[in-house]
Amino acid sequence: MDFQKSITEIIKSRYSCRTFDSKNIENETLNKLNDYIEKINDEAKSAKINSRFLYVSSKENSNKSGKKLGTYGVISGAESFIIGIADKENHDPLKFGYLYEKLILFATDLGLNTCWLGGTFNKNDFQQNSSLLENEFIPIVSPVGYKKDKPRIFESAMRAVVGANNRKPWNELFFDENISNPLNEKVDEYAVPLQMVRLGPSASNKQPWRIVKNKNMYHFFICRTKGYGVMSFDMQINDIGIAMCHFELSSNQLGLSGNWQKLHNINNLEEWEYIISWVS
Repeated sequence: MDFQKSITEIIKSRYSCRTFDSKNIENETLNKLNDYIEKINDEAKSAKINSRFLYVSSKENSNKSGKKLGTYGVISGAESFIIGIADKENHDPLKFGYLYEKLILFATDLGLNTCWLGGTFNKNDFQQNSSLLENEFIPIVSPVGYKKDKPRIFESAMRAVVGANNRKPWNELFFDENISNPLNEKVDEYAVPLQMVRLGPSASNKQPWRIVKNKNMYHFFICRTKGYGVMSFDMQINDIGIAMCHFELSSNQLGLSGNWQKLHNINNLEEWEYIISWVS
């Protein structure tokens, strides 16, 4: 087992922390984190997604050529980061999000705090500390460490602006057979995994996942936010990868067996784009 606590407990306890204490991560904890990062890197190689993950620390680089890692004031006090690196031309944001969220959940299980960052970090600073290859770029980073007992007023204000604690209601996300028929939360055996999807983090808290049950299958769709740009890395497809991670890990915990399949007979629904299915 990779996790000490139950995955549902970990998902419920994780939140986006933006104010960190500057104390060092203990060696034993850091070793476990780095070992798991290597495990995820091996999984990325096996999946051939042309991505890798790296732990870096400003303190370790203080006597080298690397710069202090900047986040434009969004994050305070953080000295250490988990960096996600992808190929510029050939990358898979779906599997990237799935694997990166595994790292976030593992760090949470170790008692560490994190925060997904897709744009509010100084890319030049991080590139200089990451030994990037010419064909690589950094789409995602997360600070990792210990929260400060008293968060900044700025953090509280930012959480309020993005509605960090708000989640779309069940009947807007999960459906039975068709999009006019919300799934009955009380009778579905996958109610817990679906609820873990609902609690997942997403870029600007847009929550783009939509899931339609059809017999023994759960079809994952993306409901894109109009005007939310894709640019070089599709953040909303990345969010579906996060949803997949939560759904699979919590299903496994409950003994609900299944696998991911890209089915060819599933059509897009209105403005929803079909992504992948869990077949149980």
